[in-house]
Amino acid sequence: MISAADTAANWPVIGHDWAVEFLRRSLAHGRNRHAYLISGSPSLGKMKLALAFAQALNCEAEAPAQRPCLACRACKAIGRGHDPDLIVAAGHDGAPLKIDAIRDVARLLALKPYSARYRIAILDDFHLVAPLAQDALLKTLEEPPGHAILLLLAASVERVLPTIRSRAQQLPLRPVLTDQIKSLLIEKGCDEERADLLARLSGGRVGWALSASADNAPFVFRDEMLDMLSGVIAGSRLARLKEAEGLSRRAGKDKALLRSVLEIWQTYWRDVLLQCYDSPVKPCNSDRRDHIRAFAARLEPAAALAALAATDRTLQALDTNANLRLALDVLFLDYPGLD
Repeated sequence: MISAADTAANWPVIGHDWAVEFLRRSLAHGRNRHAYLISGSPSLGKMKLALAFAQALNCEAEAPAQRPCLACRACKAIGRGHDPDLIVAAGHDGAPLKIDAIRDVARLLALKPYSARYRIAILDDFHLVAPLAQDALLKTLEEPPGHAILLLLAASVERVLPTIRSRAQQLPLRPVLTDQIKSLLIEKGCDEERADLLARLSGGRVGWALSASADNAPFVFRDEMLDMLSGVIAGSRLARLKEAEGLSRRAGKDKALLRSVLEIWQTYWRDVLLQCYDSPVKPCNSDRRDHIRAFAARLEPAAALAALAATDRTLQALDTNANLRLALDVLFLDYPGLD
């Protein structure tokens, strides 16, 4: 007899065992919902889970406990991204899905599947979709075709309409344990010291850790942004405003880039705050421990906490129509200095 652990192991998903087990049990008992809202921070594994669920839904294995088998035509087609019964929709160049694209998804979902059990649609970054465009899904959610499954992926559920949330099964994904990510990176051939650093920097995001281990670009970008932060901390008010202008010009309207920058700075201020209290917790930016210690020695804990709070506020502002240049000006002026 196949155990739950063995069945869950078939899913190509790392670190979200509870979500896999929930979906697996739903499949086993025929209690599939017509809509699911999978939430969590970027690179946490939302798309990976959605695609694995799509494979399990349309897997051709005879026994439900064996799905997804990852070997049948449907599993392979979904894995390659060439399945005619799978619709994956996302915005382009940082812009969210528009209402016409949402309507197209609803129209395609209403059609009968070509060859699978279900026609499945995955809508990425749904939290960025305008309320009017989200409304275009209501009819599909209220009167769902029996063959249709809708998977909505969102960084947070707050910007998803209550009428959508109430009609979807919510699956909030949590950050993956640092040790679990470290073990995965070592299995992939990463040396232990680098695996430990990347696992800590990932903030529980498996996708980011894997990307950073395979391509040095994210690591180089992180070093560049930490160097920029050091310059801001050491700089005058005028110098800070010039840095804000430069970063604003570089990012343009790319909120994803700014989000990445702010998340890097978030880890740094967290490390500084912990050092201010002489915490035994190992810093995320362990390769910059000496710099963090030196700065924390010149800073009051309240100032580090205020800097962390200011970074959090600016991150939240990215989800609104706030003026990004002005938000960066305020943030840089709020940061403590070395005086």
